[in-house]
Amino acid sequence: MTEDLSRIFSSGRLLAGGTGPLYVKLRRTLEDAVKVGTLKHGDALPPERDIAEYAAVSRVTVRKAIDDLVAEGVLVRRHGSGTFVAKPVSKVEQRLSQLTSFTEDMARRGMTARSEWLHKGVHTPSPDEMMILGLAAGTKVSRLSRLRIADDQPLAIEHASVSGEFLPDPSTVTSSLYAELEKRQVRPVRAVQRISATNMKEVDAGLLGVPVGAAGLSIERISYLGSGRAVEFTRSLYRGDAYDFVAELTIGAT
Repeated sequence: MTEDLSRIFSSGRLLAGGTGPLYVKLRRTLEDAVKVGTLKHGDALPPERDIAEYAAVSRVTVRKAIDDLVAEGVLVRRHGSGTFVAKPVSKVEQRLSQLTSFTEDMARRGMTARSEWLHKGVHTPSPDEMMILGLAAGTKVSRLSRLRIADDQPLAIEHASVSGEFLPDPSTVTSSLYAELEKRQVRPVRAVQRISATNMKEVDAGLLGVPVGAAGLSIERISYLGSGRAVEFTRSLYRGDAYDFVAELTIGAT
């Protein structure tokens, strides 16, 4: 890494980094090093004191430059390990006209989907769950929470609620919830989604590998059977830098 630092800051490169404060010039220099491959995905940055020494700037300047690059997703801090060059994010495009599972979506794109289960359990429903799912008194609800990952890139956190009538034992869901519901002949056929912008809180940001406060998409979906009965209530949080939702619009009669 000493050799890399010598190349990154050689021949007064920092001073030639355009106008603006020193931390801005240092940020550009480090960002350029990532773009050209001098610093590669997964590389650990040296200690701030070493960067400060090679760049002939203060550690405060180094910290500010690195903070900016972490906020932009170019670098990522890992508690107890240091600062690393982040993996480039690949955008996933999701059409809103089709009701499919995450596993099905990723398979169509040739991506390998997997989940890290955060919770599976049977609970007394909340007032929202009772109202949305139309649950009778005494009915339990199955809750499933998981981190959604495609090609080793965390994309979303998903919290699903299903009536115990349709899914009495959530432990039977091993990969796709919709596949399990289909086996029980209660797979939904339509859904209503509400999408809103949000900022990542600390716990969610840690799971998704993004900075606290990063842009996210909050999605609430209610899925229905052909009879009109609500079968699934899901709240999801998607990375704003990794997901695009696309809707096809047609001209209606005037």
